[in-house]
Amino acid sequence: MRKVTADEIARLLEWYEGHKRTLPWRDEVSPYRTWVSEIMLQQTRVEAAKGYFLRWMERFPTIRSLAEASEEEVLKAWEGLGYYSRARNLYKAARIVAERGGALPKEKKELEKLPGIGTYTAGAILSIAFGVTEPAVDGNVLRVVSRLTAEPFDLTKNETRAGVADMLRPLMPEGKTSEFTQALFEIGALICLPNALPRCELCPLAATCDAHRLGKELDYPPRAVKPDKRRESLTVFVLECAGKYAIRKRPEEGLLAGLWELPNERGSLPAEEVSARYTGEVTPLPDATHVFTHVVWEMKGYLVRLPAPPSDPALLFVTPEEIRERYSLPSAFSAYKKHCK
Repeated sequence: MRKVTADEIARLLEWYEGHKRTLPWRDEVSPYRTWVSEIMLQQTRVEAAKGYFLRWMERFPTIRSLAEASEEEVLKAWEGLGYYSRARNLYKAARIVAERGGALPKEKKELEKLPGIGTYTAGAILSIAFGVTEPAVDGNVLRVVSRLTAEPFDLTKNETRAGVADMLRPLMPEGKTSEFTQALFEIGALICLPNALPRCELCPLAATCDAHRLGKELDYPPRAVKPDKRRESLTVFVLECAGKYAIRKRPEEGLLAGLWELPNERGSLPAEEVSARYTGEVTPLPDATHVFTHVVWEMKGYLVRLPAPPSDPALLFVTPEEIRERYSLPSAFSAYKKHCK
């Protein structure tokens, strides 16, 4: 395998200076802001993350302010971003850091001890915010290097990321570690695209890119075969009583663990069965679908207007304002949440 060269890095940095996007976490750089942005950008598009980041920083401007919030407040601020374990880990880590003085550590091993911070996130924080020569190797970086060197990386192996990090580390210029890391992110996001044909005519590395020379850009890195998503039927109940709506907590383990939800159950119940179960006016709602990483929910919904609340201690009846301002409901229920009004 050939190595990425210093000349290629120099061309990449020059390109980055002229083409980098204006992003809120780049306007003002700090370890905390870099950390939050990197966690948000996991499994989330940049355009979607920008608004959340700005609102988060307004609500929790420091690690200590995050640590002093309640978990419910944190989850509410995260509402709609999905993968809520990211928010919980941010919160847990902030409380640990606050107890230790309020500053993120500058050592990779210490950063990786914090909940939710792995090798990649530690590298991003260190190189972008602390100026440390530690690469951050994510999917974008692996794709760029794989194509540049025409190396068929096995992306399922941790050794692949470690090997690419070892290759890149001596190429990181002192005083420009932030630009180095973000330039690799940027070219992967804007030019060296994963699923569409790469924009090689705009790439500063095209002249020395081995995959481009071979005309096999999309062959690198080899794509893993994804298993089919499991499909589950779900019936969702929008239970209304005296202007309040029922929500309940999900189990502490499993999908959407510990979050608030609209009452629901497995299976697709017909309207007659729902009417037999509840005393009140039953109105069918449009079907909805929500796609998770490994499962697809195919949902049928009903609005049920109750004359009195059911005797179910798991149900909490709250106002639409409380749902909007206090309780975080996952976006999986957004098609039915809008009927709580």
